[in-house]
Amino acid sequence: MPLVADWHFPHMPDVRAQDGNTDDDTSPQADVLVAEPEVAKPPMYAVVMYNDNYTPMEFVVYILQSEFRHSMDSAVEIMLTIHNSSKGIAGIYPKDIAETKAKKVNSLAHREGYPLLTQIEPHQGE
Repeated sequence: MPLVADWHFPHMPDVRAQDGNTDDDTSPQADVLVAEPEVAKPPMYAVVMYNDNYTPMEFVVYILQSEFRHSMDSAVEIMLTIHNSSKGIAGIYPKDIAETKAKKVNSLAHREGYPLLTQIEPHQGE
């Protein structure tokens, strides 16, 4: 009889294949229903940009377009919200992505000499 190795279990010993011969005592039967796993959506976080009196509006629009992929119209609208309401949401992402985007924006602003502050806040879905 040929040896059959199961590549799923490389550390299991090889078993002898049976030529269509099933013996109820030696071959395990599995009558198990496998349910689809329940996958929860990750908690979402808003990337919030805060207004200051020094960062140019053009730079904020540039950041909103380049880092958050907003259109020109959308970026201008968000920038005006930030300007008029002291803060605005640039985007909503899972936590690790939101943290990365906020850090990158803060770094870009600092490198350009602007005090633009971007942080993340938990966001409840709409």
